[in-house]
Amino acid sequence: MIEYENLNKSNRLFKEQLRNAFDEVFESGWFILGKKVNEFEKAFAAYCGSRHCIGVANGLDALTIALRTMNFEKGSEVIVPSNTYIATILSVLHNQLIPVLAEPDIDTYNISHLSIEEKISAKTRGVIAVHLYGKMCAMDSILAIAEKHNLTVIEDCAQAHGAKFKGQHAGTFGIFGAFSFYPTKNLGALGDAGAIITNDDLSAQTIRAIRNYGSVKKYYNEIPGFNSRLDELQAAFLLVKLKAMDKIINHKRMLAELYLSNLKNDFVLPKVHADFFDVYHIFNIRHPERNRLREFLRNNEIGAEIHYPVAPNKQKALAGILDNIFTPVAEEIHQTTLSLPISFYHSEQDIMRVIETLNKF
Repeated sequence: MIEYENLNKSNRLFKEQLRNAFDEVFESGWFILGKKVNEFEKAFAAYCGSRHCIGVANGLDALTIALRTMNFEKGSEVIVPSNTYIATILSVLHNQLIPVLAEPDIDTYNISHLSIEEKISAKTRGVIAVHLYGKMCAMDSILAIAEKHNLTVIEDCAQAHGAKFKGQHAGTFGIFGAFSFYPTKNLGALGDAGAIITNDDLSAQTIRAIRNYGSVKKYYNEIPGFNSRLDELQAAFLLVKLKAMDKIINHKRMLAELYLSNLKNDFVLPKVHADFFDVYHIFNIRHPERNRLREFLRNNEIGAEIHYPVAPNKQKALAGILDNIFTPVAEEIHQTTLSLPISFYHSEQDIMRVIETLNKF
């Protein structure tokens, strides 16, 4: 069986280093906002080319706190992609703001700058650019629109660790880059974890307070905050994996090239362009008979996943909020998308077997 993902196998490659990291934290006796969090924040900021990194509890909190820092007036609008994961939209709602859905580009699956411009109103204050599947949005077009209309740009980088647009890292174009280190990510923790990167000194100071009950000095709370601190153990584990980040990305790009070079043209494959350095958190294909294709793979002992089967405006949790919104491009993607195995532990032989099976469909 070629599984879609197996976190035991993925993390076993770092087993000794992860155990050593655990022992170091355990022996230190310091488990909240200690040395390892500080080390990881500095290392990840340097990796991304950002001045600041602030570790938080998870990716949703990263987005929520980033938006909270902007202090938009209640009821202001924030434009988000119509095919994003629900966390992007929840971060808007948790700040008592209104999510406005803009359609993606059918070739890249990322938010279309043309659709953004169509959705701007007098109440629009921000745009969340979501870099889906490990491919960045075309940030030059988005930033040009944001400057024209005086909008704040926040990047949802939950799937884009190490991705670049025109040589610049994800998370460094907007005022904030929000990251998730969920275990399946290219840079994955052994539990929930997240971070916000920014080049703005004052915002970084505010975020550090918000994540820690609104406190700068212990027991003194300046603003209403959250308890959303990157765990010291997870920071230690992330430091181990960050050192292997380029190796992980290069391996996944090599596997992606096997798919791109060998799959027949029955499948809609990811588009490749010189301006984009794609990191393939997800290797996505599309096919009009997606469900039958997934079952065919399962019958041939190959796992595949769907990211995501339900469009946000069809989610029960968002009923009454995003009702009666027509998103045909997102619907097309949600109905045809399929994610193929592309983990760090998968071998070339694994992927060639997947390819051979797919080409028989």
